[in-house]
Amino acid sequence: MMSMSDVYVLGIDFGTESVRAGVFTPTGTLVGSHAHGYALRHPRPSWAEQSPDEWWTAMVVAVRGAVAVAKVAPEAIKGISSDTTSCTVVMMDENFQPVRPAIIWMDVRAAEQSSRIAASGYPALKYNGFGNVSAEWMPCKALWVKENEPEVYQKSRYVGDFNDWVTYRLTGEWTGSINNTSLRWYYDRNAGGWPTDFYEGIGLGDLIEKFPQRILDLGQVAGGLSAAAASELGLVAGTPVAEGGADALVAMIGLDVVEPGKIAFIVGSSHLLLGQSATQFHGKGIFGAYTDCLIPGQYTVEGGQISTGSIMRWFKDNFIGGRWLREADQSGANLYDLMTPEAAKIRPGSDGLVVLDYWQGNRTPLVDPRARGMMWGFTLSHTPAHVFRAIMEGVAYGTEHILRVFSQNGYAAKQIVAAGGPVKSKLWMQIHADVSNVPINITEAGDAAAMLGSAALAAIGAGIYKTPGEASKQMVRIVNCFEPNLEAHEAYRFYVDQYIATYPQMRDLMHTMADHVAKQQ
Repeated sequence: MMSMSDVYVLGIDFGTESVRAGVFTPTGTLVGSHAHGYALRHPRPSWAEQSPDEWWTAMVVAVRGAVAVAKVAPEAIKGISSDTTSCTVVMMDENFQPVRPAIIWMDVRAAEQSSRIAASGYPALKYNGFGNVSAEWMPCKALWVKENEPEVYQKSRYVGDFNDWVTYRLTGEWTGSINNTSLRWYYDRNAGGWPTDFYEGIGLGDLIEKFPQRILDLGQVAGGLSAAAASELGLVAGTPVAEGGADALVAMIGLDVVEPGKIAFIVGSSHLLLGQSATQFHGKGIFGAYTDCLIPGQYTVEGGQISTGSIMRWFKDNFIGGRWLREADQSGANLYDLMTPEAAKIRPGSDGLVVLDYWQGNRTPLVDPRARGMMWGFTLSHTPAHVFRAIMEGVAYGTEHILRVFSQNGYAAKQIVAAGGPVKSKLWMQIHADVSNVPINITEAGDAAAMLGSAALAAIGAGIYKTPGEASKQMVRIVNCFEPNLEAHEAYRFYVDQYIATYPQMRDLMHTMADHVAKQQ
């Protein structure tokens, strides 16, 4: 193992609206970080695009800022890696210049293409549980471009994900990550790699040759930092650049969720659940299990909720007033902090108030973009504090619904490790633990888990550690744990059952309403 004195690694975390760079010690201590934003554009409804050139400009500012804050010499940085949003598609000409703005992960313009792909029935669709296909995935977006912008598709010699573009700009090497390709491109190393029949059958037989052909595991060295990139970033040419991947998946390493039995719980505006399995399995309502996606020889299982923290913010911004708002104005206190003590006094189940967290549809296990949010069970005795708590509980019920589907397919979580802004709410984390009856651990990295995960990959690329598991054990520290309350869990079982039973009763009405409103726009 390399000596750790005066040795640092650089993790670069590209989010939806900004990039953060962090300089870490090999034991996971953050010594300096800096963030810089870039524009998110919505040229049409359901579209979301960004400029790769703006990503690079922001990264240069963030990296130089992080190194300056850390006060370390550039030559002390022994490894670099990155994580990005996914699936964010970049299409480039023969000189690797983007031929159109990047189509970022949240863009769902390809809904019609995704429906056709889902109906194709190819074995590759096992990664969707042979159910609905998300318009966010690579083939859907690429097919949309081919059908709607044929000149752009024809001009695109290279097609990759956000992280592939970053790695190329850093090294000059055109590589793909086993992480992104398995996660959103239907690549399956066990089945020979690219599912050629699938791509040919959906009209994208020529897309495979545009993809990176050198597919690397996470942490494998893609190449050395080029002289041009080093000059712009203020770093040393030749510094190893390790293969990165999708932000949430890299965060699994930053949470030490690299072995079966644990679930990474990435919480924020949405919730994402990711775990490792020793065996491959597929099931309706489950994304995955993806081959070698995180750790060679293991399989990654995925579930997610589209609207979670965003519903809390919606409620706070649009419906909270009266004495809470006056008190917040007078004291400068956070509205959430003022509402929490009253919500904490209310019994589990919010006195019969049930919330379905489908404000933006349901990702899993229903995979229904036309599902809609609802609250039911109101009486005149319910207060804003009841609604506040019921939203937290409804989101927790949605998480438990996902975990139940996992369990029904033989995958049971023994421990959850959470990261993201909502972990600051002790009440919400306790509700999650009580509803699902699983301990929830909180790490020292907090909302920097993805950046720490990238730093761990950089440490592997630098030769400090050999595997993600070894790096995680040395770089991740648990600082808090929410143990489930068995009495509360028993009380919640009834309400989870009511939550799950509500959707089949309301599905047709939800779809009718969603279609009606869509026609009016």
